[in-house]
Amino acid sequence: MPDLQLTIEGAEVVQYAAEPLLSFKVRIVNGSSDEIIHTVALRTQIQIEATRRKYDSNEQARLADLFGEPDRWGRTLRNMLWTHASVVVPRFTESVLADLAVPCTFDFNVAATKYFHGVTNGDLPLCFQFSGTVFYQGEGGLLQVSPISWDKEARYRLPVKVWKDLMDLYYPNSAWLALRKDAFQKLYEYKVRAGIPTWEEAIERALDAVQDTVRP
Repeated sequence: MPDLQLTIEGAEVVQYAAEPLLSFKVRIVNGSSDEIIHTVALRTQIQIEATRRKYDSNEQARLADLFGEPDRWGRTLRNMLWTHASVVVPRFTESVLADLAVPCTFDFNVAATKYFHGVTNGDLPLCFQFSGTVFYQGEGGLLQVSPISWDKEARYRLPVKVWKDLMDLYYPNSAWLALRKDAFQKLYEYKVRAGIPTWEEAIERALDAVQDTVRP
């Protein structure tokens, strides 16, 4: 029966995709080197291990929306689920390098986006928890099926620069924000009523109008 060892060897930005996409390089090694692996249906749950790194004062301020004030982080700073991804790995014998494609969103209503945006340097600690099914050639050439053990996992520290390069490529000099329909309608009516040409200027004017009324 196959004994697969899985590691993450790197990550890169996928250009010209329909949505922001990271490709993680998954090295799969079979402990039985003479065994023929026909297919691996690999499923992955990716966790953000937020507790496995330190944060400077600037990052703590940027992450306040997610974890609160730094004096509360002992209770609020926790690992979190980022996403699920899957890939079908073709035939190999001893080892293969597979591309695990992970879609990324720039929606600031999503906790993972807030976290990735808030970290300004270093890396992002991730844990890949694997599951799935292995189809392999058993004794006598018969096709056999075996599950991937639930204890298979790999850690990888994604450079912050890779994620920021991804968003700069797909959203150059911009950010993505979703609003409730009623809030959007109020902003739209204000923009039209004041004859403001762009959304950026409409928001800047609205902020300037209330700035003096907000006590520091």
